[in-house]
Amino acid sequence: MFVYILTNKNKTTLYVGVTNDLSKRLAEHREARNTFTSKYKCYNLIYFEEFQSPLDAIAREKEIKKWRREKKERLISSLNPHWDFWEF
Repeated sequence: MFVYILTNKNKTTLYVGVTNDLSKRLAEHREARNTFTSKYKCYNLIYFEEFQSPLDAIAREKEIKKWRREKKERLISSLNPHWDFWEF
């Protein structure tokens, strides 16, 4: 299971999600219409964590979603200091 964060080209919007297949889910985000990620063009992977337990992954996603942007930025920068867009 993965918890992941996507952003748009200008890095102004963040999207936090959870999935068991990150590659497939990223493709689904790019193909989706009328969703948060399509509206804000959040297709760029900038952070992810892997979990063995689905319950742990869901709990972590919920935890991160509650955070203010500044705290999310620190988390992202801890593993991806330049906010590079990653392929998976």
